[in-house]
Amino acid sequence: MARVIIVAVFLSVSLFGEDAFERNCVQCHEALPMSLQKIFMSYLQVYGGENNTKAALKYFLRHPREDTSVMSELFLKNFSLKEPLKIDDDALNEAIDIYWERYKVLGKLN
Repeated sequence: MARVIIVAVFLSVSLFGEDAFERNCVQCHEALPMSLQKIFMSYLQVYGGENNTKAALKYFLRHPREDTSVMSELFLKNFSLKEPLKIDDDALNEAIDIYWERYKVLGKLN
């Protein structure tokens, strides 16, 4: 039974490919000079903990404005402000959760 579940999970990942974070975030950010990890650290520095950071990310991705961006004025001048992300709330929450888990510092330090 365990083999069937493992095979099913493997096939699901193979057939459907990337997760919500990969599909909706990584592709656009690959061409930018600032990594998603550095952007994450900027959000963490400004907003602090997990709940505040996730709420700020979600709000910004739905309603991007210069005064709520953690990016520098120079960055925004050179690369402009992003367009609102048009994905459903479930996919957005999944992407933000994956982003948090991938780059969080707590629990990863020895």
